[in-house]
Amino acid sequence: MAQPPDINETFLREVDENLRRDQMQDFFKAYGGWLIAGVVLFLAASGGFIWWRQHQVQQHQAQVEQLAQVYKDIGSGNIAKAPQQLDELSNSGSKAVAASALFARAALALQQNDLKLATATYKSIAEDSGAPDAYRHVALIRQTALEFDTLKPEQVTARLQSLAKPGEPWFGSAGEMTALAMIKQGKRQEAGQLYAAIAKDPGVPDTIRARAVQVAGSLGVDASTAFVPQAQ
Repeated sequence: MAQPPDINETFLREVDENLRRDQMQDFFKAYGGWLIAGVVLFLAASGGFIWWRQHQVQQHQAQVEQLAQVYKDIGSGNIAKAPQQLDELSNSGSKAVAASALFARAALALQQNDLKLATATYKSIAEDSGAPDAYRHVALIRQTALEFDTLKPEQVTARLQSLAKPGEPWFGSAGEMTALAMIKQGKRQEAGQLYAAIAKDPGVPDTIRARAVQVAGSLGVDASTAFVPQAQ
């Protein structure tokens, strides 16, 4: 009987390589068009995204310049168009631009004695989870200051609880309002201690610290040694 030819490793490797090449050729014949289309779409999408981002940057830069011009107009007393311009800028895709425009709108409302609009505007900033924290905290303090006389003391202390702590950037303002709310509740000793803490905090402006020393003293808490004016 005839013997089967020897099948060595070289022959097997050649068969395997030929099989792989044929499979790749068949694959590209079947799907090559789709692969090319996919690559083209990917490149187009990437280019579109880069253009869109660049367009956004340019748009936001233009809005910052427009906002600066509105500030300049308000400063010079030219406020006829300012409310409409600020309302438009408050819809900016940039949270910083939008929040800055809203702050200016609230300040303008206060200048025009429209407390309702100013309070509502500050409230909208404070409740915007997408806005920078610094904007939200300042807005909350200003909203609370405008509403202070209409709020219950416990509402004030609850609202400002996270800000009325030593070391917090807005401890001075938030702490003062919290202490005043405590006085309304009859918690004079606690209010005095809070004023003393304000006087001790070097991060609080000197004007607030000096006032805290005086009020703490009137409440029976000696904070005179706590206040050391910051070097200018």
